[in-house]
Amino acid sequence: MGNETHSLAIARIHSLLDADSFVEIGGLVTARNTDFNLADTKTPSDGVITGYGTAGGKLVYVYSQDVSVLNGTVGEMHAKKITGLYDLAMKTGAPVVGLLDCGGIRLQEASDAMNAFGGIYRKQAFASGVIPQITGIFGTCGGGMALIPALADFTFMEAHDGKLFVNAPNTLDGCHVSKCDTAGAGFQSEETGLIDGVGTAEEVLGQIRQMIELLPSNNEDYLPYEECVDDLNRSCPGLEDGVKDTASVLVRIADSHVFLETKADYGKDVVTGFIRLNGNTVGCVANRRCVCGLDGNVKEDFGGVLSARGAKKAAEMVKFCDAFQIPVLTLTDVSGFKASKCSEKHMAKAVGKLTYAFANATVPKVNVIVGKAYGSAYVAMNSKSIGADMVYAWPSAEVGTMEASMAAKIMYPDADADTWREKTAEYQALQSNVVSAAGRGYVDTVIAPEDTRKYVIGAFEMLYTKREDRPGRKHGTV
Repeated sequence: MGNETHSLAIARIHSLLDADSFVEIGGLVTARNTDFNLADTKTPSDGVITGYGTAGGKLVYVYSQDVSVLNGTVGEMHAKKITGLYDLAMKTGAPVVGLLDCGGIRLQEASDAMNAFGGIYRKQAFASGVIPQITGIFGTCGGGMALIPALADFTFMEAHDGKLFVNAPNTLDGCHVSKCDTAGAGFQSEETGLIDGVGTAEEVLGQIRQMIELLPSNNEDYLPYEECVDDLNRSCPGLEDGVKDTASVLVRIADSHVFLETKADYGKDVVTGFIRLNGNTVGCVANRRCVCGLDGNVKEDFGGVLSARGAKKAAEMVKFCDAFQIPVLTLTDVSGFKASKCSEKHMAKAVGKLTYAFANATVPKVNVIVGKAYGSAYVAMNSKSIGADMVYAWPSAEVGTMEASMAAKIMYPDADADTWREKTAEYQALQSNVVSAAGRGYVDTVIAPEDTRKYVIGAFEMLYTKREDRPGRKHGTV
């Protein structure tokens, strides 16, 4: 049984990396601690296999926890192998991937194991924004282990066996795993915003590999480039038909229609992920009015508003892209903010973080207004006023403080129906019309929807050498 599980930890590495590229480091390391009869227990590789290889030809450092050795628990030498891997990754400028399957802290090593956890956290903190960090959860990832994916950039989770928790479900007041599995992939992907993708073990490894190929190796790497075989001037007829579910718009304008969505089950009123345009990786943030099924029918409707969760999700994507010099594309279609007691608890802070992320980012930023762009919700969505380099809009777009009918009611509260209709039309023509916004310089060009791909590619090509400074400081506090 032990050998089979040990082989599973290695098999995950081989499935992730290019064939015959993995080189193990520290294969002969075992536990040093002898307390509680550990001296009589075999601890091959001290429960974690570490090394390096390539994925899509790119150098990657990988560690894979071996649950057959002391239940994969983290002890002194286990952690030392991981921190050593981080040291190499930082020296060479390459991503770190952790394949997690762990029983938590090694109780036999007590304070040594606790110190070991701190060593891993510290390396992750230093590596943040320098090299990409990706984790995959294939078994248990509980207690102190939960901080490792939390400190990583992207995390994928096996749907059936993956468990992620700080406190186990049955230890929570009023909760039982049979009623609400707070450790399961469903809860973690939909409620916490920590999980980027869920699937079978094979699908998780495939998603991690795709992410590696899309991302730069480090923060000083040139944009990851893949030869573009798609037509740069390809027209996208009927693009406006899918505007309510902007994930479909991103798929259609992307090179070869490839879009890797992140946090797909969390904050669904916003779509985030990565595409390639002319071979270069671009981070995407888009408002989404609804989720449509394969049959085109609406499965979920979000009313065209921005939620606190959506804003948080978008801000994290922008911050990551800015750290790794990845250009950002936004598709804007937002009428306001979600109005609910739960959302109101977090809304101002979340939207503040989103506004700060866009305003602070110095990478190329392009916005396409594909629907409505109203009020502060639009301002926060990469508007010209907070630093978008180029803003395009479709002819059907509406830009203004609020819906024209609502504005008319506020400005003329005592007007009769005919006057109200007249003032609504007047406000629509003078303030909400996209031509009016373009006339004031808030929109650079009004474009036909089918031309979106070529205009966006052209904008990013023009902005390739963009340089922009910020005030000297240690770091912001938002």
